[in-house]
Amino acid sequence: MDFIDHLIPNSSLRYPFIALLFIALFIILVLVFNFIIRKWRIRTQKSKSHIDDFIVRLFRVPGIWIIFAILLNIFSTLLQEDARTFEVLQKISRILLILTLGWIIVQIIRGTFHYWQNKLDINNPNNLEARKRLTQMSMIERITIILTAFIFFSIALMTIDSVRQLGVSLLASAGVAGIIIGFAAQRSIGRIFSAIQIAFTQPVRLDDVVVIEGEWGRIEEINITYAVVKIWDERRLIIPIDYFLNNPIQNWTRTTSDILGTVFLYVSYDLPLEPLREELARIVED
Repeated sequence: MDFIDHLIPNSSLRYPFIALLFIALFIILVLVFNFIIRKWRIRTQKSKSHIDDFIVRLFRVPGIWIIFAILLNIFSTLLQEDARTFEVLQKISRILLILTLGWIIVQIIRGTFHYWQNKLDINNPNNLEARKRLTQMSMIERITIILTAFIFFSIALMTIDSVRQLGVSLLASAGVAGIIIGFAAQRSIGRIFSAIQIAFTQPVRLDDVVVIEGEWGRIEEINITYAVVKIWDERRLIIPIDYFLNNPIQNWTRTTSDILGTVFLYVSYDLPLEPLREELARIVED
């Protein structure tokens, strides 16, 4: 700070100078970081492994936030004389680092589950076991990401003194608040538990062929609170997740991937049956 005071004696120009210096350094470091990432990406594209590609994508965005948070922490020491500004900048940099770490962990979770899911072949005609595991992985992935995001967001908020004091004061009334929240959000909470139950009991799975509300289609997506059914004519039917536990549905691929169908041929009464049987046998064999 003495160097800044000596360089800029006018105190009214000191803060703008520090801000401009911060912005200039941040831009330079981001350009250097992007240059390194670009070179690294070129090298990873030549390799057969997908892990290094994932690492490059993983650190590209949070790397910029880490640079910003570290610079903010360093520059805040230049403003120690202004205790309020120093404290605010320190807390902002701390919150940014916590949220960035949470973002990295969420991306690692997504990448890990994506790697496992890619090992499952649901295009195989006998894909029952693969679809069971894919459904479980999809639900566990979403629940894990939500819990991780909630934990890191809570940690970031607890670095703020006023929020921490509010949290301590709320502990005394946590029982009453829990009852109120439970009544207000019982349907949403019930759907979350329904999603967990479906993930393990599996009355339906991803890519199952189902008939719901008179519509024939495949389970395209299963989320925490709803599922998406792809209808045969490319429409999408959005179903609340607890619907599968509270209503009867037809699941044509519950135990096997084979689908049975009925074909009606309307012909004349004098049609010879033997040529028809031969043609049917040829179609089935082909």
